[in-house]
Amino acid sequence: MARTSLGYGSDGQTIQAFEFEYRHSIDQDAAAPARHPVVVVGGGPVGLSLAIDLAQRGQRVLLLDNDSKLSTGSRAICFAKRTLEIWDRLGVGEAMCAKGVGWNVGKVFFGNEQLYRFDLLPEPGHQRPAFINLQQFYAEAFLAVRAAELPNLEIRWKNQVVALEQDADGVRLGIDTPDGRYTIAADHVVACDGSRSPLRTLLGQESKGRTFRDRFLIADVRMQADSLAAYRSEPGAPSSGGQREGKATSLEAPGFPAERWFWFDPPFHPNQSVLLHRQPDGVWRIDFQLGWDADPDEERKPEKIKPRVDAMLRQALGREVPFELEWASVYTFSCLRMDRFRLGRVLFAGDSAHGVSPFGARGANSGVQDAENLAWKLDAVLRGAAGDSLLDTYAEEREYAADENILNSTRATDFITPKSEISRLFRDAVLQLSKRHPFARTLVNSGRLSVPATLHTSPLNTPDAERFEGHMVPGAAAADAPVRLPGQQRGWLLRQLGPGFTLLLAAGESSAALAAKLSDMSLPVPLDVLTIAPSAAADSPSTLADVDGLVAQRYDLQPGNAVLLRPDHHVCARWRHPDSDAVRRAVTRALAIH
Repeated sequence: MARTSLGYGSDGQTIQAFEFEYRHSIDQDAAAPARHPVVVVGGGPVGLSLAIDLAQRGQRVLLLDNDSKLSTGSRAICFAKRTLEIWDRLGVGEAMCAKGVGWNVGKVFFGNEQLYRFDLLPEPGHQRPAFINLQQFYAEAFLAVRAAELPNLEIRWKNQVVALEQDADGVRLGIDTPDGRYTIAADHVVACDGSRSPLRTLLGQESKGRTFRDRFLIADVRMQADSLAAYRSEPGAPSSGGQREGKATSLEAPGFPAERWFWFDPPFHPNQSVLLHRQPDGVWRIDFQLGWDADPDEERKPEKIKPRVDAMLRQALGREVPFELEWASVYTFSCLRMDRFRLGRVLFAGDSAHGVSPFGARGANSGVQDAENLAWKLDAVLRGAAGDSLLDTYAEEREYAADENILNSTRATDFITPKSEISRLFRDAVLQLSKRHPFARTLVNSGRLSVPATLHTSPLNTPDAERFEGHMVPGAAAADAPVRLPGQQRGWLLRQLGPGFTLLLAAGESSAALAAKLSDMSLPVPLDVLTIAPSAAADSPSTLADVDGLVAQRYDLQPGNAVLLRPDHHVCARWRHPDSDAVRRAVTRALAIH
């Protein structure tokens, strides 16, 4: 598949209409079921990310998808900084960011007043924004193009898994195709087949949790830039950096500002909530709360949607704006998860394992983090560098992360959709206080936006033996920072991390001797050592200059200190006075080798 045929330079309609070719595989004619090391089921963002990650690590991967097209409509649109950093490593981050709409700022409104604004990335020194908005079909297209470039990754479209059996030796899958059914065997199967996961059903499993009695309308509308008014502040409205309450501001030429706007009880949609995001291609995503009694079939009709959008745009612009309705859906949602994400040789990732409300953008982002967590562990097991118990830690860590996401998602939904008059009075009082009192803003919950889980309780962490400051505790996802590479060119810390374990070693009296000793040490997996030097020094391929001092600041690195990062770029150990034996123990612990 050429880059020009899908995703790169294509418009949204072309991508959504693109159909992948079904091809008859050699496995369908085999006398006995062919065996594959890894079979990934599901070609959405999670399945594609996992398959690419494994293939880049040298594993042979088969991906099965029951369809032959990418998703339609916007669906998942908010992709977080952590997801972008993962996609950078998979070779698609630049394309995602070039097409997507980057944003850091959100605004919260109550009625006709802006309560406050917030910045999700107020500090400098990060390559990626807090979020980009990008329609899911674009994300899938960029991933599919990348997957097609990897010779050890095969995708079979219109291959639907309809039977599953497993024992201690492997998994057998029965697959329906346009040419009939066939059977394959696998060492491991990963179910990335969505919230209605057929594989979960085949194993007799279910997700448990809470379903919310409310309905929401998603509407994607297209507006031309020349139809939008120039940005202006109404009397009393905040300026670009202001915090005063006031009327909602109008749209901004050439389009709506790249911000997240959330209304509680707006005059154009009273007693409900509305969420607005700008997307690429002149498309805006609008979520309208409808209430439990709304008729889904009626509410998705264009004649019902257009008056709602008209009213919202008149409020924002002060006049009517022509628009086209691109796509719409009415949905309810649940916060739930499977009891266990690992069942023998079958592992679950993404929506097949857990589900959350759309408020907070935790669904796809947490699913891509599932994929990254699993890929390096499955690779280590397949290579014989770690035992099977390492896969148990995938389930343990990502179940912990799912519980955190579900807790935040449930709290957001309860705040947005109060189910009693007392709850509504409390919410409205909090909103009124938040206009002038920063402490109340911490109580406002229009969707706590996705951040990577810090895996505090992971058995793969080596506990601190000495005091450190900052957020880079064992279990935290590594923070980025600007660096200068040998040759004086500027770069980013996370871009310098390889696919294996990395030791960040602050230059000091004994750091060179430790780096040399580690290079001669025999470990189950490769270990890269990156020396972090003061801003004036970067004189070897393994040395990075901390140009702005942010690496030292964010990791609390003093001369001679060290931080060990796992292949998925989570901190797993750190030392004030590291030695080679301590590093060896931390690496083997992070591989679940006892």
